[in-house]
Amino acid sequence: MVYILLAPGFEEAEALVPADLLRRANVPVTLTGVGGDCVTGAHGVPVRADAAVEQVALCAGDMLVLPGGPGVAALEGSGAVLSLIRQAAQQEDLWLAAICAAPTLLARMELLPGRQAVCYPGMEDDLTAHGATPRMECSTVRDGRFITGRAPGSAFDFGLALVEALAGPQTAQQVRAGIHYHG
Repeated sequence: MVYILLAPGFEEAEALVPADLLRRANVPVTLTGVGGDCVTGAHGVPVRADAAVEQVALCAGDMLVLPGGPGVAALEGSGAVLSLIRQAAQQEDLWLAAICAAPTLLARMELLPGRQAVCYPGMEDDLTAHGATPRMECSTVRDGRFITGRAPGSAFDFGLALVEALAGPQTAQQVRAGIHYHG
C-alpha cells in the first residue's frame, strides 16, 4: 500500500499526480489525511482523504509519500506522521518518498546522511547540513528505498519513479506510454 500524506497546505500536483499514476499501475493508494478527512491543498483544492494518518499500520512493502508545499510544516508538527516516518526509515522493507520541501523534513530527521537526494531549489542547504548530497540537476533521485523529487513540475517523473520502484520498469513504461508522457 502507498500512503500519500495530505496535510493542510500540501502541494496538490505532488500528491495527486503520483496517486493517479500509481493507480493506473494497479498499485493500491490511500490518500491519508493529517488533521481531517477533507484536506485543502496549497492552492485551495479540497481533497477527501481515504483514511486518517492515525489509522495507518505499515506492512512490508508499503510506501509513505510526503508531498511538499506549506503542508510540510503540518507534517512535521504531527506526532503520528513523525512516528510513521521513523518506522518506515527503520524497517528495510518499507519505502520513503518525498518531493519539493518534504525531503528537507527527512533530512532534519537525520534520515538522509550519506544519501543522494533532490529537493525544491534553494532548500538544498537543508540537505547538506544534515549529511545528504544534493543532486539538483535531477528531477528525481532514488537512493535505495528513498525516492525524492524536486518540485511540482517534477510530479510526473516522481510518480513514475514510484511506479517503477513498486511495480517495475515495464509497468512504469506502460503507464508512461498510456498517458503520452514524454518528459
